[in-house]
Amino acid sequence: MSAAVSFSREADEFVTGEAVALDVRSTSFLLRAAGSMIDVLVSLIVGGLLALLFVTMAAQTGMDPAAMQAFLISIIVVATIAVPTGVELLTHGRSLGRLTVGARIVRDDGGAIGFRHAFIRALVGFFEIYMTLGGGAALVGLLNSKAKRIGDMLAGTYSQHERVPRVRPAAYPLPPQLASWAQIADVARLPDRVARRIAQFLSQAPSMTPPSRARLSLELANDAAPFVSPVPSVDPMTFLYAVAALRRERSYRALMLERERLERLRPVLSGNPNGFPERQLPDSQPRPTQV
Repeated sequence: MSAAVSFSREADEFVTGEAVALDVRSTSFLLRAAGSMIDVLVSLIVGGLLALLFVTMAAQTGMDPAAMQAFLISIIVVATIAVPTGVELLTHGRSLGRLTVGARIVRDDGGAIGFRHAFIRALVGFFEIYMTLGGGAALVGLLNSKAKRIGDMLAGTYSQHERVPRVRPAAYPLPPQLASWAQIADVARLPDRVARRIAQFLSQAPSMTPPSRARLSLELANDAAPFVSPVPSVDPMTFLYAVAALRRERSYRALMLERERLERLRPVLSGNPNGFPERQLPDSQPRPTQV
């Protein structure tokens, strides 16, 4: 394995107060744009229906023009600020558009948003989405690593992507040339993000083009090498297959040891205490009734 190439990428994670690193994903710009368009369309439909209902009632009652203008402004405020705020607050950061793309608005520390966060996002969103036809939010989102808009920056929130595809583990055999190496190899616990990327890559490697497969295998091998000792002198693809096989065998042995311990403890856990007689009430004898 070549040690000349070193490429690393910062993990998209944050550490909680209990020193637990959570692997999270922020929603991409395209998904945020698609969800926002759906939410804006819903707000326009709600505002249009309210305006149509109000104009019909005003025509029948002969309302004053100044009062009509005030009520129309109130309808705009309700449709673009009050309704989005209420929806985000009641659904804990979700909306129709975010449910469609699998996203949710959370605080920067990963917690659920409150009224202050939802109100700031909706109030600022009126100016950066409706007043600029989405141009202000799109420009800021493109320049931000988490696709945040101005409302997210002021409220301290971001869009978390929750619809993560399930990774189906596959069984990869240990390369025969590394059989002796596997007897002395020590593979530490890989970060969840690295382990997930390796599993996804090995499952998709047969369908990749040779240049892409070589580039990604070298990148992932460099990410996994610090957790393996000693590092064998093989190509990156063979190294990744060996690491996946060793991790699978180690997990299998741990499960088997746990099952054996439970089997040894089963008589103690399910039996009576030492010296306690086995008592079984005959079926013909009437059982005592509670008074």
